[in-house]
Amino acid sequence: MARIAGVNIPTQKRVVIALQYIHGIGPMYAHAICKRVNIPSERRVNQLTDAEILQIRETIDREYTVEGDLRREVAMNIKRLMDLGCYRGLRHRRGLPVRGQRTHTNARTRKGPAKAIAGKKKA
Repeated sequence: MARIAGVNIPTQKRVVIALQYIHGIGPMYAHAICKRVNIPSERRVNQLTDAEILQIRETIDREYTVEGDLRREVAMNIKRLMDLGCYRGLRHRRGLPVRGQRTHTNARTRKGPAKAIAGKKKA
């Protein structure tokens, strides 16, 4: 079991896919890391040597913001918006969509499950 950036990455998957289990690394960064460390994209995690895993770990630590640091940074950005009292901050505070989506219908992901309103039936 390879452990990179505090995450146990799956051993049976290809390296490019397994790296995406780390918060903050998507397909583009995963390919870039593999290219930088000279690992072919079809290699699996269980075929990596300890030296290669160490190189991947060092590359991620040196060049990318991942996991806890990234989560903290995002949370601080949201908190800053809320403290400023700007429109986006107010939307975060109320748990509503932030980027201009409609809320009359839809928006259930942000608003949570629908709540019944008494006396709202159509006659």
